[in-house]
Amino acid sequence: MLRMSTLLLRTLRDDPADAEVASHRLLVRAGYVRRISAGIYSWLPLGYLTFRNIERVVREEMDAAGFQEVHFPSMLPKEPYEETNRWEEYGPDLFRLKDRKGNDYLLGPTHEEMFTLMVKGEYSSYKDLPLSIYQIQTKFRDEPRPRSGIIRGREFVMKDSYSFDMDEAGLEISYQKHREAYVKTFKRLGLSFNIVAAMAGAMGGSKSEEFLAPCPTGEDTYVLCEKCGYAANVEAMVTKTSPYVGDAPAALEVFDSPNTPTIDSLVDLLNAKFGGGYSADLTLKNVMLMADEKAISVLVPGDREVDLKRLGANLSGVQELRLFEDADFEKFPGLVKGYIGPQDAKKFGITIYADPRVVPGSHWVTGANEKDKHARFVTNGRDFDVDAYLEAAEVRAGDLCPKCDNPVIIDRAIEIGHIFQLGRKYAQALNLTVLDQNGKSQVVTMGSYGIGVSRAVAAIAEQTHDEIGLSWPREIAPADVHLVATGKDEAIFETAEKLAHELESKGLRVMFDDRKEPSAGVKFKDAELIGIPYIVIVGKALAEGKLELRVRKSGEKSEISAATAGEEIYSIVTSASSITA
Repeated sequence: MLRMSTLLLRTLRDDPADAEVASHRLLVRAGYVRRISAGIYSWLPLGYLTFRNIERVVREEMDAAGFQEVHFPSMLPKEPYEETNRWEEYGPDLFRLKDRKGNDYLLGPTHEEMFTLMVKGEYSSYKDLPLSIYQIQTKFRDEPRPRSGIIRGREFVMKDSYSFDMDEAGLEISYQKHREAYVKTFKRLGLSFNIVAAMAGAMGGSKSEEFLAPCPTGEDTYVLCEKCGYAANVEAMVTKTSPYVGDAPAALEVFDSPNTPTIDSLVDLLNAKFGGGYSADLTLKNVMLMADEKAISVLVPGDREVDLKRLGANLSGVQELRLFEDADFEKFPGLVKGYIGPQDAKKFGITIYADPRVVPGSHWVTGANEKDKHARFVTNGRDFDVDAYLEAAEVRAGDLCPKCDNPVIIDRAIEIGHIFQLGRKYAQALNLTVLDQNGKSQVVTMGSYGIGVSRAVAAIAEQTHDEIGLSWPREIAPADVHLVATGKDEAIFETAEKLAHELESKGLRVMFDDRKEPSAGVKFKDAELIGIPYIVIVGKALAEGKLELRVRKSGEKSEISAATAGEEIYSIVTSASSITA
C-alpha cells in the first residue's frame, strides 16, 4: 500500500521553469520525476512504479512472442564499434571515455554490435536459427539540445531486440512477428499510434517503420493520406513528380535584377519585366551547404525551403551538415551571395543535389553567378547536371500522396517505437556466419527493433492528461485506486484504513491519502494531479453510510454504500468496460 503520510512525494503548485511540454510539466509537478542535469532525470517512487509497469507490459509481450531476454553492460569497448564504423559515424552524439590505462570505451547508444557478437560466440549452424533476443537497458546519447523532459534526454531506457535469420524471407517473418508484438504492446499501454514508413538512418538496413503517438507537441512530423492510409515520417515521404512536358526551352538568358534579395522581390521583377505569368515555384533556390568538409548545392523550387533534417536523413555517410558561412564563401569567390546558380557548380568543384521536383528537362529562373543578375530558361540537363536527386524540400499539407495522388495531411507525434530490417550490415562487419544445409558458410541476416520505455511514460502522459493533471490508464498507473480520507473525525480514517486493506486483499493496488494535516481541497487537487484511474473519497457522507467514487478520466462521480464499498469498487475497477479508464 502506498501511504501518502510516508510516501516520498511532494507535489508542486507551480510549473518548472524549463518545462516545454505538458508531460514534463505534470510529471515534475505530480512528483514523478526530478531533473538532475540537462537531459538527465531521477525517478521518484510514483514515477518508477509507472515506469516499471510499462517495462512489465513490454517484457510480457516480448516473452509472449517467443523472444528471449538477455542483458548487456552500458559501458562498452571501442573495438566492435570501430569494426562497424560507428565509432566515427555517431559523431558527437556518442559518449566516449577512457579507463585509467588509456583504453577507449563508450556508453552504449544502441547494442547491435554486442548482440551480433553474442550470437557469433554461441551459434554456428543454420539449425540454431531463427533467433530473436532482447534487452531492456539504459542508453546514452549526447543530445546537443536535451528538451521536453524525458522525451529527449541524454540518458534513457530502451527495449532493443534483434532477430537472426538465414535469409530475407526469414527476416520478413521475424520482422512481422515484432511488428505484431509492438501493436499488442502499445494497445495494452493505452497509446493511440500510427505506423509510418521511416528512414533507417545511422542504423543502416532497408525497410524501416516507426510507431508514432500523435501529439501536438511531438518532435516528429509525419504525413498521412486519409484516402489510402499511406503514412510516412516526413524524412521518408516520397515526392510525387511527373516528367517535364513541353517545348524545348529557349536559350539561357541573363538579365539585370538589382535589389531582389528575396524570392518574392524576384517574382515581382520577373512579372514586371517579362509581362506576367511568373510565380515562386518557377524559380530555383541554390542552398549552399557544407557536408562535413565538402561543399554541396541543394536545388529546390523557390516556393520551398530545404528541410535539413530530411536532407540529412537521405544524405548517407555525412556526419555534419550546415549552411555556408562567410568563411566558406571566401573559399569560393565565384559564388555571389543572392545570385547563385547551378550552371557553374562543376567549374567551382561543387556537388549538386536536387529535390525530385527539379526534373530533367525542366527550366528555371535562378542566379547568374554575377552580382545583380539572374538568368531564365536555365535548364536541367543542358545548362547544369544534377549529381544525385534527394528528398530535400520541406513537406507540406496538401502535397500529393505517392500512392493515390490524394492530398496528404500533416500531424505531429512522439516516436515510441522503431523497427528495421538491418540485413547483413553488422553481421558482415563482425563476421557473423553459420553453416547452411550444405555445410557452406552464410552471413546471417538481422533485424533490429526498439521501444522507448522511459519515453513511453511521457507519451502516455501527453495523450491522456487534461487541464487538471495526469490521467493514467489502469495498466500502467502506479495504483488502481486513490483512497482519500478527509476531515478530522477518526472514524473516517478508521473506515478508510479498513477499506484500503479490503481492496488490497482483493488484489487491487491502493494509494491511501492518510495524511491528517492537508485540507480536503488540497487532497482533491493532489489526487487529480497524480492521475490514479479511480478516486474514492471517505468524508462527511460517511455519516449517511455513503462514499464517493470518481472516475479520473471522465470526471464521473457516484455515491456508493460504505457497507458494500469493497465489492462495488472491485467490480467497477475490474470490469471489462472500465479496464482502461
